[in-house]
Amino acid sequence: MCTHPQENRLNTDTLIVGTVVENHGALFDVLVDDRVVRCLLRGKLKKDKRRQVAPIAAGDRVELALLEDGRGVIERVLPRQSDLSRRAAGAEPLQQILVANVDQAVIVFAAAEPRPDLFMLDRFLVAAVAAGLERLVVINKADLVDGGLARAQFAVYRQCGFRVLFTSAVSGEGVEPLKEALTDRRSVICGPSGVGKSSLLNTIAPGLRLRVGDVGDITHKGRHTTSSIAFLQLPFGGWVADTPGLRQLGFWQVDPEHVLAAFPDVQPHLGRCHYSNCTHRHEQGCALLAAVESREVDGRRLRSYLQMGGR
Repeated sequence: MCTHPQENRLNTDTLIVGTVVENHGALFDVLVDDRVVRCLLRGKLKKDKRRQVAPIAAGDRVELALLEDGRGVIERVLPRQSDLSRRAAGAEPLQQILVANVDQAVIVFAAAEPRPDLFMLDRFLVAAVAAGLERLVVINKADLVDGGLARAQFAVYRQCGFRVLFTSAVSGEGVEPLKEALTDRRSVICGPSGVGKSSLLNTIAPGLRLRVGDVGDITHKGRHTTSSIAFLQLPFGGWVADTPGLRQLGFWQVDPEHVLAAFPDVQPHLGRCHYSNCTHRHEQGCALLAAVESREVDGRRLRSYLQMGGR
């Protein structure tokens, strides 16, 4: 006769608190003090998804009860301080929480292999703004390109006030500054596939032993090697969530104000157009188009801003 796992708790009155460090489908690894407990979900949490792909994400603080077999049952998710989310693929609008309770987004793109998609980089910046996270842009694989050309390509982001760091897991460039940026912080490492996120973390903290992969020779697109989101404790202090590479980043609850906040180069020119309903695409007297012509605003950045609903 099978016994329901929740009938075998060691203590039904005392709940303990832990941090979700990884999920495995219907099971979750929760760090409690210095040990990891494999946990099931309480039935009410499975049913109460509230337009979410899953009710629990890596980084969540949870209350759980222990079972006799050493596993646990997650009873409650504690309030989140932050979450980095995207809209899940599919017709039905669902929130996919990538990671919870972090304070910094480390957005990693490659200088080459795969070729950097700056429109996608802008989307990551907007998503991080919407989540209320500090932003650090990391341009990895700097050893593959001419240093001057790479810095010129991403100069607009430094001019906008974003922190930009060039790194290479091969040459070691930028590794120590990145380690300093992660120390004693709760960070999420995010970006497209194949840009070397896991390689960078392995270089900074070799004990993590994260899987790494190559980039396709024909498509120059990255291959997924990180299949789930792991919330990792760093040996020098702090936590980092290593996320799978994303080829699409659909917005979840992103307002025009969030978009504008990621484009400080656009902000000074808004409200100065001749027409109050200016679309900033073709009108005479458009202050933004004039700023592009005078090179005060990068034309690609303006297109990116408008594509994301900026107005």
